[in-house]
Amino acid sequence: MTGSGAAVCAHPPMRVLIAPDSYGDTLTAVEAAGAIAAGWSRARPSDQFTIVPQSDGGPGFVGVLADRVGERRRLLVSGPLDGEVEAEWVFDPTSSTAYLGCAQACGLALLDGPPTPQTALAAHSRGVGQLIAAALAAGAAQVVVGLGGSACTDGGRGLIDELGGLDVARQRLAGIELVAACDVEYPLLGPWGAARIFGPQKGADAETVIELENRLRAWGAQLDAAAGREVSAEQGAGAAGGLGAALLALGGRCASGAAIIAEHTRLADDIAAADIIVTGEGRFDEQSLHGKVVGSLAAAARLCEKPVLVLAGQVDLDETAQRSAGILAAFAIADYAGSVRLALADAANQLMGLAAATAARLGNSAPTRYR
Repeated sequence: MTGSGAAVCAHPPMRVLIAPDSYGDTLTAVEAAGAIAAGWSRARPSDQFTIVPQSDGGPGFVGVLADRVGERRRLLVSGPLDGEVEAEWVFDPTSSTAYLGCAQACGLALLDGPPTPQTALAAHSRGVGQLIAAALAAGAAQVVVGLGGSACTDGGRGLIDELGGLDVARQRLAGIELVAACDVEYPLLGPWGAARIFGPQKGADAETVIELENRLRAWGAQLDAAAGREVSAEQGAGAAGGLGAALLALGGRCASGAAIIAEHTRLADDIAAADIIVTGEGRFDEQSLHGKVVGSLAAAARLCEKPVLVLAGQVDLDETAQRSAGILAAFAIADYAGSVRLALADAANQLMGLAAATAARLGNSAPTRYR
């Protein structure tokens, strides 16, 4: 694929920024970045790499930050169902900031098997409440909770119960800067709410979605009353099965998870220094352009007139939409592997191969910059 050694050496070296998100449950952002770099270097060994894994607040949020800020800490907490799980979180003593990820305590990946209507109803967020309590005990003045990848649709009720109930939880968090880091703009209820949009991904069938919606409606009224405003209708309230609404009711605010990671990894400086940017995620589609890593990265790169390549598990966005978003091109691991099954079963190797093939396509040509 790379041709002879002379042909490889003819490639003018480029500064390549590799900044992917995680690929669902198959690859963490760190693993994906490593696979892309390894594959790319096969075709263009002279290129210089800056490797900066990213996250939008979902799975991988804590892992990405753990290598950049603070101290890794671990805690046994309630998992999404009955058992306990070991959750990792990060504490930065210099800023008294704790970084937590709901996927560490109630993530879909923590279920014992595929999600079902039964797990969709039973899954809870108590472990997230336990992580917040640990952060408070450590002296955190700011608590940042990454929202995404949850198995639960309990509106954060388990979280709040662990903190002593609505009134007690609000008192415990008074004076604490609470941040919900997410990529979801949806409210708690309705056709764009937590149950109807994300319930099916968590195993809920049509009947279960209705039950979850009714449960969230009753709980949302309590959150609104405690907050003194309609937090259930605010953007981000539907994130992570309604955990966003709970955090808003406790005095929190929503912020872009991708922006938080970008700030801590100094992504803007890396974009400015790069000749080309390679990113990716599990599924590249319309949602990718609204607060997720790929969309946020493309927007920032376009301001600097830097080309962006997307290597995704699957690509469901047409070329016109890609170009409008500032994407030079997008390629799917499933297409390279020949099947979704192989792309999932052998994700690292297939992503490595796709990265090598993509780099080889550049040949000796400089990537087209945006005008």
